[in-house]
Amino acid sequence: MDDALMTSRTRKKVVLLGSTGSIGRSTLEVARLLPERIELVGLAANGSVEALAVQVRETGVKHVALCDASRIGQLRALVPDDVVILAGPEGLAELATLEEADMVLVAIVGIAGLQPTLAAIEAGKDLAVASKEILVMAGEIVTAAAERKGVKLLPVDSEHNAIFQCLDGHRGGGKEVSRLILTASGGPFRTWPAEQLAEVTLAQALKHPTWEMGRKITIDSATLFNKGLEMIEARWLFGIGMERIDVVVHPQSIVHSMVEFIDGSVLAQLSRTDMCFPIQYALTWPERLAGGLKPLDFGALAKLEFEPPREADFPALGLAREAGLTGGTLPAVFNAANEVAVDAFIAGAIRFPDIWRVVGETMHGHEVAAASSLEAVIAADAWARRTAGVACGR
Repeated sequence: MDDALMTSRTRKKVVLLGSTGSIGRSTLEVARLLPERIELVGLAANGSVEALAVQVRETGVKHVALCDASRIGQLRALVPDDVVILAGPEGLAELATLEEADMVLVAIVGIAGLQPTLAAIEAGKDLAVASKEILVMAGEIVTAAAERKGVKLLPVDSEHNAIFQCLDGHRGGGKEVSRLILTASGGPFRTWPAEQLAEVTLAQALKHPTWEMGRKITIDSATLFNKGLEMIEARWLFGIGMERIDVVVHPQSIVHSMVEFIDGSVLAQLSRTDMCFPIQYALTWPERLAGGLKPLDFGALAKLEFEPPREADFPALGLAREAGLTGGTLPAVFNAANEVAVDAFIAGAIRFPDIWRVVGETMHGHEVAAASSLEAVIAADAWARRTAGVACGR
């Protein structure tokens, strides 16, 4: 078999939704490292026209989507005439069903990623999932659709990708698995006394000790809401009950998560703090490829520390456990209220501890319904945003 034929059969064609964010930029780096195995065929962004135009020229993609339809004219002037430009939520969904694509990587924050995710599944595309909110809001709907269509759900988050690797690509609902253990850096306020948390500034909350991420996820890491979202996501990805999903604080962010088995053995996945590692594995699974990423230097690791999370001072984990165990529309409310509260904190409308307060009050005021339909999830999301907004004084 000649090299050209082999390449044509093994190159994975990927649509990337959220190409200008941190996950998107890392995905482009992985594609640059493995050009013979990964081909980007579609890109989507919210409103970062200039950055998206640069990516179009670099990758040569012929299909793009822009969530902000008002900026289509600006993008048209910056990309070649033969590039097809789609707009708005419908454009995202259309791009996610691109006929030539093998896989869609979803890295869009919030509810905006849900419609294109379901569209991709219906089109039979495998999914690499980087957006926690999709499975938190609509895990029952998404996993049922994926099973019905025979679509693979491949996790991109470093924690879930680590568990996926430890389980060797299999769902973990079997009798051999005792616990899934998600690791958390603890964020910048891990050692702060509880009484000082009310004085946290936005600049302090955005200074993560180990990862470089977007503003929303960085603040979620500081409150531990990111771990709460990941607990609920893991429940759907791996078929494990919430009672068997735990969190341990690991400040060095080298061990990305662990699986404990019933015989007491624990498997852990380790790598440098670089999102290119989980992205590459999700895109190339079931293979492992040499992509030029730098391996760990164990001689340079001073120590690996582990400690229990301070749930009383950082109540996000308890709220997440309540949402996941209750189920129905409560996880969607948990997610939406947190998004509203984080936006309010960024705007200076509430203090840092108020994020937990707003989410708790919104959850406890919600009348939980079944989450078996997309309409129910969207209605719960909208209700939570209105209610949380009032709680934020907005």
